[in-house]
Amino acid sequence: MNGVFEWEKPLVELERRIEELQAFTVKEGIDLSDEIATLERKAESLRRQIYASLTPWQRVMIARHKERPTTLDYIGLIFDEFFELHGDRAVREDAAMVGGIALLDGRPVTVIGPQKGRSTKENIRRNFGLPHPEGYRKAMRLMKQAEKFNRPVISLIDVVGAYPGIEAEERGQGVLIAESIRCMSALTVPTICVITGEGGSGGALAIGVGDRVLMLENAWYSVISPEMCAQILWRDTSRAAEAAKLLRLTAADLAEFGIVDEVIPEPLGGAHRDPEKVAAAMKEAIVRHLSALDGLSKDELLSARHEKYRKIGAYTVRTEDELVRLEEARAEAEAPGEEEVHTD
Repeated sequence: MNGVFEWEKPLVELERRIEELQAFTVKEGIDLSDEIATLERKAESLRRQIYASLTPWQRVMIARHKERPTTLDYIGLIFDEFFELHGDRAVREDAAMVGGIALLDGRPVTVIGPQKGRSTKENIRRNFGLPHPEGYRKAMRLMKQAEKFNRPVISLIDVVGAYPGIEAEERGQGVLIAESIRCMSALTVPTICVITGEGGSGGALAIGVGDRVLMLENAWYSVISPEMCAQILWRDTSRAAEAAKLLRLTAADLAEFGIVDEVIPEPLGGAHRDPEKVAAAMKEAIVRHLSALDGLSKDELLSARHEKYRKIGAYTVRTEDELVRLEEARAEAEAPGEEEVHTD
């Protein structure tokens, strides 16, 4: 069962049985419609049961599915007349980061995003979707170009992290990621970020500063991957599922924290089940949020963006006297009440 997760196998077996009965009906001319209908109802019930109770780690696995749509897939489904631009004007072209000009319902926009490969050969050419420093420099070049010509920036994020090679650090990757974050923070054009799959570490944060941050239902977004988190905490990558739960990296978690502005639903089983439907939902959300941002002046846009990110991780500092009063109030609330005395 290539491309099938362990928790999906009972459902796949049921679907296969339905297909066999349908084929048998056509071949032999025997009416098995009642049996097929019963199995279809059972399959639908099982499908909803499975995908209604996915764990964070299972969602990470879905985000990594080999058939999940890539950045270029979504660009082809959402935008028209995409014209890819290459090179960082300093070192070289980075095939792991794609970007260019396109039309969104006739409106010129700039689209950027990491690109994974399908085959081994393409993954090697794309560096498995891990951008080099040149990729971030190219992204910044395209964002500044978009600002110059007053084009909105659409960032599609699907990357497990920045390239971890020594040569990347030698070419200033950490500095470039910081510069990219600063660049997006100061853009005077609307920016929409969509986390379509994996959103890991600085690789995602570098192109993730948006006026609106949208996220597909089975995507994940975190400062570290579950495997690396497990390695750091417990020196054991086999505990990645436990780390995924602790990281609170799902779309629902991030929407609750106010980091994500909208969660875009996916078909049961993941975006790879119906890429066209997911792309249509993404396009509708992008257009809607862009329309809301169009009414803002440049100063209002920057002010709202900065305020959005200042709110993330906000906390309150209590004085010692306030803490004492809170503790006293808690103790009083938890104390058992006096029993009522009844007299005859």
